[in-house]
Amino acid sequence: MGTSEIVGKQAEVFNYGVVRQFSVMTVVWGIIGMSVGLLVALQLIWPELNFETPWFSYGRLRPVHTNLVIFAFGGNALFATSYYVVQRTCQVRLYCTKLASFTFWGWQLVMLGALITLPMGFTSSKEYAEMEWPLDILITIVWVSYAVVFFGTIVKRRVRHIYVANWFYGAFITTIAVLHIFNNLEIPVSMWKSYSVYAGVQDAMVQWWYGHNAVGFFLTTSFLGMMYYFVPKQANRPVYSYRLSIVHFWALAFTYMWAGPHHLLYTSLPDWTQSLGMTFSLILLAPSWGGMINGIMTLSGAWHKLRTDPILKFLVTSLSFYGMSTFEGSMMAIRTVNSLSHYTDWTIGHVHSGALGWVAMVTFGSLYYMIPRLYGQKQMALPKLVEVHFWVATLGVVLYIAAMWISGVMQGLMWRATAPDGLLTYSFVEGVKATYPFYAIRALGGFMFVCGIVMMGVNVFLTAWGKPRVNPVVPLTNPDAISPTNVGPAVVTE
Repeated sequence: MGTSEIVGKQAEVFNYGVVRQFSVMTVVWGIIGMSVGLLVALQLIWPELNFETPWFSYGRLRPVHTNLVIFAFGGNALFATSYYVVQRTCQVRLYCTKLASFTFWGWQLVMLGALITLPMGFTSSKEYAEMEWPLDILITIVWVSYAVVFFGTIVKRRVRHIYVANWFYGAFITTIAVLHIFNNLEIPVSMWKSYSVYAGVQDAMVQWWYGHNAVGFFLTTSFLGMMYYFVPKQANRPVYSYRLSIVHFWALAFTYMWAGPHHLLYTSLPDWTQSLGMTFSLILLAPSWGGMINGIMTLSGAWHKLRTDPILKFLVTSLSFYGMSTFEGSMMAIRTVNSLSHYTDWTIGHVHSGALGWVAMVTFGSLYYMIPRLYGQKQMALPKLVEVHFWVATLGVVLYIAAMWISGVMQGLMWRATAPDGLLTYSFVEGVKATYPFYAIRALGGFMFVCGIVMMGVNVFLTAWGKPRVNPVVPLTNPDAISPTNVGPAVVTE
């Protein structure tokens, strides 16, 4: 091959611009969404923090918090990492630059719409799907564009093999599209009000088919795509078992779809449906732990790096929380356990062990890996602050979930306690009073976690400030196509 031909082939560069945009907004929305979460946690201790205005009432701020941390923080992280990973592993520039740019601005508009409309009380009242129909339509348009960009890049790849991280990202994109469309079939009655086409128990069933699979695909399968790329890259080791990663993918994708009814145990949902949800929730433990073990064992031969590498600490700790959360979720789906845990703070602890311990921690590790490379730097501007962030965030999560576990089990036991005459032993107010100290501990843990992401924001700003923006040339060889075999290191240091 002649020199001119090589130069021509190398003229194409990766599209890092949109990756930088999504990465920065991940941190920005994370600070906003987690700060709102801290405010509502404090409101449970000091209710006067609603400032006697409907905009700041708990009932309106709670969906603001959940939507911003899931779809703004988590969503921007997934856009950023999937666009980065698919380019690196397929060895081509992102398909359709203008459409990729549209997904960025469209998604920010959706999140801004949520931030404005939800405090105003415009809500569909569906868990994790509170945004009203105009925003639902915009989400659909952005998501279809996202699919076109991602799968278009896969189609024009220069390597034959589709790396497993892209399988997870692709499943997440496809499944979330189906979930969003069918759960949000609604009849508009005004600009900001609509009613679901489903009614009664059918509406509940569809909602938790959506709700649990939003957890399963938006917050699990997708972030496993991060794990399968960034853990091997940072450890400079091949995936422990590539075959297991494929089994993990198919088993997880099939099993998760059936677990939603465990949210509706002891309700008017048909008994066989409840049993089906419980059964598949228990089966779900196998692929979940298979993936967790695959990620952690990827460090075989590189365990010593955990002593000095805070990015690996984030990534490996996130996998530990993933394993713990999935075990806990399967156990809580058992009817007898659920009879104690449901409607208590135990559920809140479970959700946040996954959301903070798994989703946020793997996001932090992935961003700390990407940001210096996106801005042409060898490391973050304040590398020691990354270590501080890790310990502050980890201690914050532990305080948070431990407080909620204790509070939740105590609530469940107090609510079911009866005296010899058959009357309840404790009044509801006594139960609330008993949980008060644990809410204070939860708020402290949340405050520490917010402090951690603020540290990250400062570090990202200093890393990006005044630094050259780099769009590297697409290489002729593929350093990021991690080998499907386990023979030798299949990744290289960039």
